[in-house]
Amino acid sequence: MTKHIITLIMATLLITFSATAQDTKTNKTVSQEQTIMPSIPEKPTGTAFIVVSKKNLTLSVYDRGTDGDTVLVAQYPCCMGKNKGNKQGRGDMRTPESPASKPFKITMIQDASTWKHDFKDGRGNIKAYGHWFLRLETPGHKGIGIHGSTNNENTVPGRASEGCIRLLDKDIITLKEHFAYVGMPVTVQGENQAPFPWESRTSTK
Repeated sequence: MTKHIITLIMATLLITFSATAQDTKTNKTVSQEQTIMPSIPEKPTGTAFIVVSKKNLTLSVYDRGTDGDTVLVAQYPCCMGKNKGNKQGRGDMRTPESPASKPFKITMIQDASTWKHDFKDGRGNIKAYGHWFLRLETPGHKGIGIHGSTNNENTVPGRASEGCIRLLDKDIITLKEHFAYVGMPVTVQGENQAPFPWESRTSTK
């Protein structure tokens, strides 16, 4: 009888501990999501824009508030070109940079769920772009865009692309569904470029 009671007590304690740990973990996860991903609007306002930081390996989405203030609405880790520096030519494995006064723009939003690529690493022609490819107008360079990282998600964040900007597959879906639009400005900052002065004063939604 005593042994049975002890067993019941141990089981109760284990269940209580598990529930507490789960609650703590859940609370922590919610807290992290609130820090990294503020509330998502149903549709982009048409004034949202993107800033990509090579230094921090992040893609940030900003919008204009009703009072005219700049608001951070989303931020994602990203993977940049394997080599540092501004892109000079085809095959140099660099991501092109844009001056703040003349950002790139999204010209097309394409379904890339079946697109494949051979990275010449022995894996063959494999799916590599996630579900969406946000094609960028990058004067002097072609084929540059923001896309997912199917079969390469371990590279995000990091430096491993051939020049494009990779996001996690789930993040490219969120970016496309909630923020991206044709004509959206995209500024890509160089590795040594400091954040814009207004970025440190930006609030979050």
